Amino acid sequence: MTVFDGGAAPDAARSLARSPGPLHGIRVLDLSRVLAGPWCTQCLADLGAQVLKIESPGDGDETRSWGPPYMGDLAAYYTCANRSKHSLTVDLKSAEGQRLIRDLAAEADILIENFKLGTLDRFGLGYDDLKPVNPALIYCSVSGYGRTGPEAARAGYDFVIQGETGLMSVTGFPDGPPTKVGVAVSDLFSGLYASQAILAALLGRQRTGRGQFLDVALFDCQLAAMANVAAGALATGAESRRYGNAHPNVVPYEVFETSDGPFVLAIGNDRQFRTLCESVLEDIAMRDDPAFRTNADRVANRVLLSQRLAARFRERPRAHWMERLAARSLPAGAVRSVVQALASDQVAGRNLLHSFETASGGPIRVVGYPVKFEDGLPPPGRPPAQGEGGGEIAKQWLGRRSGAGRTP
Repeated sequence: MTVFDGGAAPDAARSLARSPGPLHGIRVLDLSRVLAGPWCTQCLADLGAQVLKIESPGDGDETRSWGPPYMGDLAAYYTCANRSKHSLTVDLKSAEGQRLIRDLAAEADILIENFKLGTLDRFGLGYDDLKPVNPALIYCSVSGYGRTGPEAARAGYDFVIQGETGLMSVTGFPDGPPTKVGVAVSDLFSGLYASQAILAALLGRQRTGRGQFLDVALFDCQLAAMANVAAGALATGAESRRYGNAHPNVVPYEVFETSDGPFVLAIGNDRQFRTLCESVLEDIAMRDDPAFRTNADRVANRVLLSQRLAARFRERPRAHWMERLAARSLPAGAVRSVVQALASDQVAGRNLLHSFETASGGPIRVVGYPVKFEDGLPPPGRPPAQGEGGGEIAKQWLGRRSGAGRTP
């Protein structure tokens, strides 16, 4: 089944943008779902690319049903990764649907998918099938473990990847169990790495005229994102520890309680520590204590220092310490809830939130693309209802093949 009707594009106001975006004119055929792939293609849409989201008949992208909560008639989860796209319902198991995808791929610049290994090959939609149709196509495959290697056939899930790459082993408190991060960072890292790789491939295509296959694995991306923790393990061969809200290499760098709420203190060097002691705490004895003179000293004596600092910070309310720390340009900030963060003056001042209405009239609010471009970006369009806007986009793409007689 292929559904082409479903209304206009999600937000006609996009055409009124001050800038169409640096990716204006780039066509993205999005066969991905859930988070990593959609996060990648949403980034491309934010930058001006035209994204045609392909969804299966029935429920479509699984995240459409991942509620409550909802925004209007859409699950809030779905809205976080699917703005500014156009949706088209296609049955990839049917010959008609496979033929349509091949025709669309012939007109696309980028195809992104996250099916299990071999699925699209069975449908005649793998890279080797589509490369002859469109040698300039950039084909990005996002999977749990990559398209090669001993784990290639396994399905990938963010939670599992967090466990297998060591992230959970360093997350949580020393006396507690391994803990996942509160957001699906393995998916998000992978989506960002995928968008970066796609942009690099577009630049490469300008030189060669050829597309290429991009193999993006959640496991690889999360392991790479272990950064200094992985570097430490490679340097020493020793297992990393959990430090809760503290830092393994920098002290004091953790959360402290005040008389009315927690805050983060991130002292990154010896000069900052001396300023903390002299001008914020007014504790010269702490500044001159040989146990705390250098960062290496403070790391070796972290428990003693944390206890002394904790006792001092509990004496006064958070606003008192925030004012004194800010006056000396020392890095610190209140621990906020997500609701508090979204309601902050900084969010408003950076124009990070955007509002829409669903097709049924319900409100949608999203956090927009976080990078500001001097020339501006197109205003984001609302996440589409299933099948919304995609039919018209597909006709436009296929209409370029006027001599082929293939129109939907």
